[in-house]
Amino acid sequence: MKPSNMKPSNEAIVAALRQLVAYTKLEDGQSQSFRTRAYDKAIDAINAAPNDVADMSLSELKAIEGVGDSTARKIIEFVERGSISKIDRLKQRFPPTMLELMKIPGLGPKTVVALQDHLGVVDLAGLRRAIANEQLRTLPGLGKKSEEKIAHSIELLGIHSDETRTPIFDAMRIATRVVNDLSRCDAVSQIAYAGSLRRLSETIGDIDILTTTDDPETVLETFTSLAGVTTIMGSGDTKASIVIDDAIQVDLRVVSDAEFGAALLYFTGSKGHNIELRQRALGRGLTLNEYSLSQIDDGAVVAAATEESIYEALGLPWITPELREGIGELTIAEAGLLPKPVVPKMLRGDLHVHTDWSGDGRSTLDEMLQAVTDRGLEYVAITDHGEDLAMNGLSRERVREQQAAIDAARKRYPLLTVFHGAELNIGPDGTVDYDPEFLEVFEFTVASIHSHFDLDPDAQTARLIAAVENPAVNVIGHPSGRKIGARPAIRFDVEAVAEAAADAGTALEINSHLQRLDLSATNLRTVLGIEGLMFAISTDAHHTSELDNITWGTAQARKGGVPIERVVNSLPIREYMAWMAQKRGRSEG
Repeated sequence: MKPSNMKPSNEAIVAALRQLVAYTKLEDGQSQSFRTRAYDKAIDAINAAPNDVADMSLSELKAIEGVGDSTARKIIEFVERGSISKIDRLKQRFPPTMLELMKIPGLGPKTVVALQDHLGVVDLAGLRRAIANEQLRTLPGLGKKSEEKIAHSIELLGIHSDETRTPIFDAMRIATRVVNDLSRCDAVSQIAYAGSLRRLSETIGDIDILTTTDDPETVLETFTSLAGVTTIMGSGDTKASIVIDDAIQVDLRVVSDAEFGAALLYFTGSKGHNIELRQRALGRGLTLNEYSLSQIDDGAVVAAATEESIYEALGLPWITPELREGIGELTIAEAGLLPKPVVPKMLRGDLHVHTDWSGDGRSTLDEMLQAVTDRGLEYVAITDHGEDLAMNGLSRERVREQQAAIDAARKRYPLLTVFHGAELNIGPDGTVDYDPEFLEVFEFTVASIHSHFDLDPDAQTARLIAAVENPAVNVIGHPSGRKIGARPAIRFDVEAVAEAAADAGTALEINSHLQRLDLSATNLRTVLGIEGLMFAISTDAHHTSELDNITWGTAQARKGGVPIERVVNSLPIREYMAWMAQKRGRSEG
């Protein structure tokens, strides 16, 4: 039972609606329907709402553009009773594990329901057994080839029946929501998530959260009563474990303010990083654990309250969590060779932004430009999809219309430099949308792979290099095409592509969306030594709320060790435009 002073946050309400979308897809047997589109609109509306939705009446909810009567009533129900009866009903029919199956390429809602109806398969273990027994090919609409593709997807994604890993996109949503919701409890002093999530790992086992308080009982009671809690695994005097949204285990540990830094360092990890720190401490006559850095001989505490104080006492600069993987970061830090951590305020522009001119954009041009302006950026590239993306792309006539709309918008945003751009599709042979003459309409382009993900590595490498060398292409977007937990990266020679990009004056994108984080940190570290190679940290925002993705793109740059000097959209506008002009000069030369 929720404490009376803890109404569900907007984030908790959005999470409930997302569950409703997922279960409705199973009920409807299709990925999109009138009902799911209505819920999606409501989610966007609530994400943009400036006030607490839980405090609104039914009429006030219905007055929000995008929230209909049916959805408003479900929100009221969730606020009043902590759950939505439709979700409760659908859970009886569709176990939560079926939602995970829908994330596997080739398994849409209709197929997942067919697995349940015809084979009794409702989870990954059952799916793997059915594949091993060649049962999928017996389902309506499937065959041997479909069965093999699904099996291949499972292996490429690294999914195993004996382990449960949650993609970072889903885990971060839950972690930030729990942290924000628990922060509303007056008894909470400090709070942070830790573990592999804080290190920006691509998949997460469970979520670790630390908090300090003078009233552990109230904090733990509030934690186990949060909106969305589906199971309480256990609760004691200083820690508790829950399952939230039927999705992931969240562990809370309560420590004192004096111990917070040591606990945060310990529970962030990695194991390898912590071992190296402990060895370093021992060499200085100290011992390091989750409580403090202390003298071995007399137990006197040297540092504990902050991570920074512990690193300083060990003769090291503070090492950002993303780098703590035990792969030599302590040696680099001791030598003073760590790059200055990239943070969002260092960026002056965003080079990959969509509007509702694209079929998948959800904010208007003016909404997006205003949001970019509010964030203090100097420049932005509007990059709606090219014509070869049939469902979402812009025809040549629409491109011309958008060009006129952007020209008019520039007058309304005189302090913002707006580039009329496009996100071009890289075809299997490396060609992009539109002919060379028409491409001159655009002031900037990002080119990305949206299809033919299963080409062999040589073909993918040649394809990307052809796009890199195209004189109209400024940036290669999400180069591997991956979606973490849903679609594996294409196989290609990242060093060959990066060398070609450096030679051509084309930047490689660090896509900030948590489903992508592309290039990966491993790939970033692989190509950092290539002289002249530049990167663009872009949000790939399709809605104004997604401009916040930049938090994760800069974190990915930190994890990959990218220095700010290698990021093109950190340049002042004049220097950035000079960088863009260099490519045209090279191609003309």
